[in-house]
Amino acid sequence: MALQIINAGPNGGPSPEDVADQIRKAIAEALPQAAIEVRPQGPGHFEIAVVDAAFAGKPRVKQQQLVYGAIAHLMAGTNAPVHAVDRLDCRVP
Repeated sequence: MALQIINAGPNGGPSPEDVADQIRKAIAEALPQAAIEVRPQGPGHFEIAVVDAAFAGKPRVKQQQLVYGAIAHLMAGTNAPVHAVDRLDCRVP
């Protein structure tokens, strides 16, 4: 199966900024006290930084699983708006 790249724009799907907002909202629902920064890096690619006390005492993999779990629905399916998270930085305040 060929990889399908989703074009940003009115006819090609949501803009990277709109998808970044969706990512931010999904993480905020899972981690309401978090400070969240999402930066589009290209079609379907994003860098995410999350700072939350909920990460305290958890290994890095568990911290990242909390974030990926929150955005899994945005990465599912053949036309998912999120193709990859190029960088995920999880920190405790």
